[in-house]
Amino acid sequence: MSVMNKVKMNQAILDAPFIQDMMNNTYDMWNRGWDELNGGNISCLLEEGEVSNYLNVNHVLRTIDLAFPVPELAGKYFIVTGSGKYFRNVRENPEECLGIIRVRADGEGIELLWGLRDGASPTSELASHFMSHITRLKQDPSHKVIMHSHTTHLIAMTFNHELDEVLFTRTLWKMCTECLVVFPEGVGILKWMVPGTDEIGKKTAEKMKDFRLVVWPHHGIFGAGKSLSEAFGLLETVEKAAHIYMLTNAHKDGIRQMITDQELRDLAKRFSVNPPEKYFTE
Repeated sequence: MSVMNKVKMNQAILDAPFIQDMMNNTYDMWNRGWDELNGGNISCLLEEGEVSNYLNVNHVLRTIDLAFPVPELAGKYFIVTGSGKYFRNVRENPEECLGIIRVRADGEGIELLWGLRDGASPTSELASHFMSHITRLKQDPSHKVIMHSHTTHLIAMTFNHELDEVLFTRTLWKMCTECLVVFPEGVGILKWMVPGTDEIGKKTAEKMKDFRLVVWPHHGIFGAGKSLSEAFGLLETVEKAAHIYMLTNAHKDGIRQMITDQELRDLAKRFSVNPPEKYFTE
């Protein structure tokens, strides 16, 4: 490929919908105060056809070995945020902050096809992302996105609410009418763990069998979705409910009334969702 064609292709990829979506979502998350400094990370599955419209998929910039083999994802393409990169900078420097990668055929490493300039690496939470992708694809073949964010009020809520999945879910549902409809399966919760390790990745993936949202206490949340918009919407909805909880919890008179269990049941019936019975006590 000539130098001129390479330049044209590199410019064209910045107009790709998946690049634009990543640029917009990361900026929105930073602008809401969810992803300070280099906090937060995203990975999104791509189809080969999406990538090949903008890149020569046979041109590998470099390979990166994985400490954890992922043969289940062999040959799959992803766009990921980079380790140590700031969400606020993605719009201005996408090639520095993002990378398009392909999992090697043996599942033992990844091939960098674009981005992560100057020797940058994919997110340090790549193990957690890949493990959760594997789990969610088994639950939903249309799954595409894993999104991790430091949602402010949800983190605050983990300091003064029981870290019990049933109780935590019930509180979120009762803070905002749409919550039960948006995440009828509830939310999973881990104990506090050191981030960036295989252990937290495995525990998060285990929760992803039953939940699309997994809370990391005093740290943030992992969300899964069929698109960047869906994953962002899940995080946005939980964060709003947590915000309302923190506002009402701080009020001197406390909560005087809230949505009842029967009203939750009526809501579930109206929107044809089937929340597990364990969440109802009345």
